[in-house]
Amino acid sequence: MHITVRFFALTRDRAGVSQIELELAPGASVANAVQRIADMFPELKALLPRIAFAVNQTYVDRSTMLRPGDELALIPPVSGGS
Repeated sequence: MHITVRFFALTRDRAGVSQIELELAPGASVANAVQRIADMFPELKALLPRIAFAVNQTYVDRSTMLRPGDELALIPPVSGGS
């Protein structure tokens, strides 16, 4: 199955891309996609435990099952402010 992965902020900086197309086995979960992303972009491995995930613009956990055509967004923690 084919999904789109979007990277934001620090994840985009570390991966060097804003989005990729990813091919996964049918029935794959967010966790399966995250493992593939970690293999493709080792520089993201340290960040992935702190990343939030959204599928089709809705926050989800790693157990969420993906469907063909889904958009998975990696959203790093936000800090700063006063």
